[in-house]
Amino acid sequence: MRGWRQELTGLVLPVDCAGCGAARVVLCAGCREALGGAGAVRARPSPRPAGLPAVHAAAAYEGVVRAVLLAHKERGALPLAGALGAALAVAVRAAGSGSGDREVALVPVPSARRQVRARGHDPARRIALATAGRLRRAGVPARVAPVLRLRRAVADQAGLGAGQRRENLAGALGVCRGGARLTDGAVIVLVDDLITTGATLAEAARAVRAAGLGQGALRAAVVAATRTEQKSCE
Repeated sequence: MRGWRQELTGLVLPVDCAGCGAARVVLCAGCREALGGAGAVRARPSPRPAGLPAVHAAAAYEGVVRAVLLAHKERGALPLAGALGAALAVAVRAAGSGSGDREVALVPVPSARRQVRARGHDPARRIALATAGRLRRAGVPARVAPVLRLRRAVADQAGLGAGQRRENLAGALGVCRGGARLTDGAVIVLVDDLITTGATLAEAARAVRAAGLGQGALRAAVVAATRTEQKSCE
């Protein structure tokens, strides 16, 4: 119920730019540019979690980008998914996906059920759906493959250090029945809205590999990376 009410409110009522506060616009042109206009970069957490695939990020998690992600994720500004999806598409293409004829399967990192209930939506999945649409319009065969599931409860990651996050998530994710069918023949790209320590994407990669998927070059892409983990591609 909360999800569709938030979306309807965002479409009907006047709003200010989620990034800079400019009046009567969901997201202004300047803030859209900040999300991915500079091109994607490699995100390299330090220390790097074992098993973490190469991760590309569309932007640094600061300023406007941080404000937009939080507005979408925590305050239910659902119309922002389109702009965030466009930014994530930049990162997906930088990861080497979408440059050939193979289909691209975007595998979103799932949120815990209690978080989905509290927020009224699953941010990573919603952004992934927008990204797939953006890629298809650009001629890239892409689809969302929501094959990952939480197998047990995990603690809130906020405030946890890198080691604590790895321990919290160890073995927490698994691939659902039918996951091989949903990703068959496609380039698998793990997607999320944000990378901090890399623990979440490393656990997602472990689960995918343990299920026998992504045996080729597994890739990952995010909208944003914390500044200390973001380095320009060479």
